[in-house]
Amino acid sequence: MRLSALICLSLCSLAAMAAPQVRVVGLFPGAAVLSIDGQRKLVKVGQTGPGGVQVVSADSHKAVLRVDGVEQTYELSREYSGAGYAAPSARTEMGIARGNGGHYWVAGTINNQSAQFLVDTGATSVAMNEGQARRLGIDYRVGGTPMMASTASGTAKGWRVTLNSVKLGGVEVLGVEAVVLEGEFPTEILLGMSYLNRVGWREDQGMMYIQAKH
Repeated sequence: MRLSALICLSLCSLAAMAAPQVRVVGLFPGAAVLSIDGQRKLVKVGQTGPGGVQVVSADSHKAVLRVDGVEQTYELSREYSGAGYAAPSARTEMGIARGNGGHYWVAGTINNQSAQFLVDTGATSVAMNEGQARRLGIDYRVGGTPMMASTASGTAKGWRVTLNSVKLGGVEVLGVEAVVLEGEFPTEILLGMSYLNRVGWREDQGMMYIQAKH
């Protein structure tokens, strides 16, 4: 009985000492999207994410992370654990049927809040009007960067913000650049290239398919 207890204690201690599984699934100047033991989070330089993993530095090519007190350079979508490199899981894909006027409409979420999108491959960023941003709880006037944007109606005042997450079906992207425009334009939230450039997408016979890259 005592021997069994000692073995259990030893195994538990080894499990507690096991290094977390860490993947970098998104890179930005000054921030990285980390997947730590399956939990994904955008973590800025100097901040600590799940499992006590700290982002020391980050740019669009690599990130330096401190894991269990040890600093290591991570490239995009590389996973390190006690077993070494682990291949990413099967990619998630969803299909969107073409609607009236040849447009693609799709329901999804922004920061875990329900949103209806109009897919717009001509839009540089995800774009929305002030009312939509307020409904989603986006504090664009405090956290956003003032800017001027060119629209179909001319030039409009706006704010550049970073959304924590944009998700369509099972395809989620963290740290997505967006623009909030003053007034009532656009009437629908535009799903622009700041999201689409970070997923795989294609059109085929009246359908648009969106696939997670990682």
